[in-house]
Amino acid sequence: MSYQFIYDTRMSKVIQHFKTSAFSRLWSNIGTAVSRQSSQSLDSKKAQFGCAPGVIRTRVGYTGGTTKFPTYRNLGDHTETVDIDFDPDVTSYEKLLEKFWKSHNPTQSHSRQYMSAIFFHGNEQRVQAETSMKEQQSNLAQPIATKILPAHQFYVAEDYHQKYMLRNSRDLFDSLGLDGEDLVKSHAAARANGYVAGFGKLQDFNNEFEKVGYSKRQIDLICKAIQRRS
Repeated sequence: MSYQFIYDTRMSKVIQHFKTSAFSRLWSNIGTAVSRQSSQSLDSKKAQFGCAPGVIRTRVGYTGGTTKFPTYRNLGDHTETVDIDFDPDVTSYEKLLEKFWKSHNPTQSHSRQYMSAIFFHGNEQRVQAETSMKEQQSNLAQPIATKILPAHQFYVAEDYHQKYMLRNSRDLFDSLGLDGEDLVKSHAAARANGYVAGFGKLQDFNNEFEKVGYSKRQIDLICKAIQRRS
């Protein structure tokens, strides 16, 4: 998994972008054994960030390499990554890094496509990422394989990779009426993607569904999905 953080001035509050690959990004990606040669590998674990406190949006894609305009079938030297927008008034880079470390085994080595990586924006993020990795290493016997790298261009993955777990909840997905760029940018879709994947609690969803603006039917569908996975 890999992650990357950037600033987004399109919203009323300053939002930081968090990206992850194989699974570990801000941009980050979490390198994990569950990653496999299918569309699910891009989003099954990364979906957990969608319903994490303070996360505004997520999108999956590719970064870290030199290949121009990579695709899932022609990835070149890039790494699968999740890009996360978050509200720094609610959460922090450090908290998202904690979730990143807990979500996979960072001592496992993987190919560049699935490697564990954190892509930083600026020196402050680099220092925070390196400090967090040193803290994690102090609790592990094996050396951490995670790469901490500067963020460069991020390529958004194909539509069918976006909100993969939500797409599998067909009734809910269809009820949102989103696709393409609208789906990628949607706060409601990002939150729902995390919850239906089993990464959020019913109580947390009950505390936020009114603010997000889900319909009654959508609330019922998400609640049932959470209960099935709890």
